[in-house]
Amino acid sequence: MKRLLILGAGTAGTMMANHLNKELDRHLWEIDIIDEREEHYYQPGYLFLPFDIYEPEDIIKPIKKFIPNSVNLINDKIDKIIPEENLVKMANGDQLHYDLLIIATGNDIAPEEIQGMKGSEWQKSVFDFYTFEGALALRNKLREWEGGNLVVHITEMPIKCPVAPLEFTFLSDSYFKDKKMREKVNITYVTPLSGAFTKPKATATLEHLLVEKNIHIESDFAIESVDNENKKIIDYGGREIPFDLLVTVPTNKGSEVIARSGMGDELNYVPTHKATLQSKKHQNIFVIGDATDVPASKAGSVAHFEAEILTENILRYIAGEPLKEEFDGHANCFVETGGGKALLIDFNYTHEPVEGTFPFPGIGPLRLLQESRMNHMSKLAFRWIYWNMLLKGTHIPFISTTMQEEGKHF
Repeated sequence: MKRLLILGAGTAGTMMANHLNKELDRHLWEIDIIDEREEHYYQPGYLFLPFDIYEPEDIIKPIKKFIPNSVNLINDKIDKIIPEENLVKMANGDQLHYDLLIIATGNDIAPEEIQGMKGSEWQKSVFDFYTFEGALALRNKLREWEGGNLVVHITEMPIKCPVAPLEFTFLSDSYFKDKKMREKVNITYVTPLSGAFTKPKATATLEHLLVEKNIHIESDFAIESVDNENKKIIDYGGREIPFDLLVTVPTNKGSEVIARSGMGDELNYVPTHKATLQSKKHQNIFVIGDATDVPASKAGSVAHFEAEILTENILRYIAGEPLKEEFDGHANCFVETGGGKALLIDFNYTHEPVEGTFPFPGIGPLRLLQESRMNHMSKLAFRWIYWNMLLKGTHIPFISTTMQEEGKHF
């Protein structure tokens, strides 16, 4: 038996286990998947938890529920990968040999990278919402908060789901309006970028919404430290922004497993061929999702599209055939804009988000870069799709793996 080993049972790893379980000859291949956690978290739900839109039970389920019975789930901690020997060393001393390795170790926040961020005010007046614990603590804070200066802040790019901080900002505006206390809250959106988003067309639309909702934007802010005592963030140029409540997106980094293995860049992301998803250094290693260094968004939709292409490329690799250079960086994301509405953006490596229709050219029914109630309802409906289709490797009808140009206004 040959062994295919998947590191990480998050969104990307779980999808690959399900795809390959259907495609590989199980008389020839054993599939193992490793994760030290026993619970799977629906990470898009972290955005909704602070505002009491979702409850914890909506976003947590057992990992084993989504792993096929014929795939061996190993609940243990990985120490490091030794690619020269085709080995994965476990924290308990076990060594697992592999013939093929898929790295799906994801992405973590690193608040300790910024002086004072994880200081005395951490989870008191300084919060993240990129972890379950952070989102839950923030929910409890918002329930009792009486107002003041709310600062929503991004430390540096890249981050998981680049639109999430904007979504949090827009939902905050709605949340405080619903609580009849919006006039008691000054909202400031602080970004290291020169605009609200990474793509010019979407930036224009999103900045218009910020202005419309009376949300101040501070751009080109390269944070140096968090002053816990005086409650302000300070950038390298000396600019200071005061806060009563700071909701920050800390530095995002790949797994420490990658650092210990000496396989990543300075942020622990694995150098990966952006079109084939094969490791640039080791032919029998493939990388997917947030663990890669490819210039695509770190988002569930990207992992979904990658998984379909990577499955075919692994089959081609096993058969000794050339890999398909097919992944185009495709991402589509619903962007919550508050008031029960959302935008939909669709883009890839070469095309920024533009107006048009999705998924059917000229028909829709969804409209790109336009606020609508339907987009919001579609985002909420995605949770069902995630648990019941996406994780299980079921193709989502009418959604193309690569970005379609028809029906879009370039």
